[in-house]
Amino acid sequence: MGKRVAICAVAQIKNEGDLWYARFQNMLKECFESVMGQTGVTFDMEKGIRNVITCSDDVFDARTISNNGMTDVVGAHFRGEEKMAQESINGLGYAMACILSGHDDVILYMGHCKESQTESRRMNMNLAFDPFYCRPLGMDFINVNAMQAREYMKKSKVGDEQLAKVVLRSRASAKKNPFARENAPVSEKDILNSPMLADPIRELHYYPVTDWAYGMLLCCEERVKEFTDNPVWISGYGSCIDSYFLGDKDLTSNFSLKNASQRAYTMAGVKDPKKEIGVFELCDHAAYQMPMWAEGLGIADEGGGGKWVDGGGMEKQNVNTSGGMLNGNPLILGGAARAIECFYQLRGEAGDRQVKGVKKALAHGTYGAAGQHQAVVIMEKGR
Repeated sequence: MGKRVAICAVAQIKNEGDLWYARFQNMLKECFESVMGQTGVTFDMEKGIRNVITCSDDVFDARTISNNGMTDVVGAHFRGEEKMAQESINGLGYAMACILSGHDDVILYMGHCKESQTESRRMNMNLAFDPFYCRPLGMDFINVNAMQAREYMKKSKVGDEQLAKVVLRSRASAKKNPFARENAPVSEKDILNSPMLADPIRELHYYPVTDWAYGMLLCCEERVKEFTDNPVWISGYGSCIDSYFLGDKDLTSNFSLKNASQRAYTMAGVKDPKKEIGVFELCDHAAYQMPMWAEGLGIADEGGGGKWVDGGGMEKQNVNTSGGMLNGNPLILGGAARAIECFYQLRGEAGDRQVKGVKKALAHGTYGAAGQHQAVVIMEKGR
């Protein structure tokens, strides 16, 4: 068995604020048919897809056992299906493990989320907390992230002006991405005066409710030429989760991201990410997380997030050419969106936002309050 895993094809629908006219089965079917058409892969049990990984969440789907409605759509009947109700980037790590272990040659990986059909995003987030001590306090990702934001902004000299720059860059980059959510134009003044969600996080500092679906085909090194002439290789993966209770951790330490990124760098043989990686896709649920995650990945100096933003760090290091999570992806699918943008960049298929000469790219995903879980994937241009 080879030592590399290839992404052979990706497909996605456009991110939308309210995809009221389509069931999630229709969203997935469009992606499924695209992947099948691009690769010619079959469901033959000997040479085709034997295992399917899906990403969805009962809470955001507003139904119990929500993947029961998608099994047939993704061809998972009478074969293995692994459902993930967690950040989507972990599906790439799981697919990588399945293939490198020799258990599978080919993996179909699909995911969906319709945030618009649930009554309250914040009520959903509240369910992630301890039912006895934290949920009754009304904790959710937004107000807990606000606690982290306040401490981080003080530590790294990040103010409202820097956060406005992050939002403006996100919106400008998204205009070049045909799959990005369409948002109303905003000015710096609009951002600085937008209503508070939880101090210091303003409404325009946080990602908007979004619906989306995607599909990917991954395979082992030996069989890649059966499905594509232009593969993208996954060369590194790392994940880490911080303590569950807020009082047990330092909110500004970047503990889990530093550990996850170092594991991914080591696996991929990356010594200096600033010099070796051409595109960084960071999962910025909130504007303050852009410089904070940059510090955790080692592309901004520790405590220097504000200086990094003002010094053009996002532009110099080609961060979030897609528009990023901040422009709009569903909460659990941010990591997959980051990986898909890396795929396009490495294949030279990113259109007006294409970065020249990209050989390596980094996709990042995070889930939970205050960046509790972090995962990093290193991807490389086919050769």
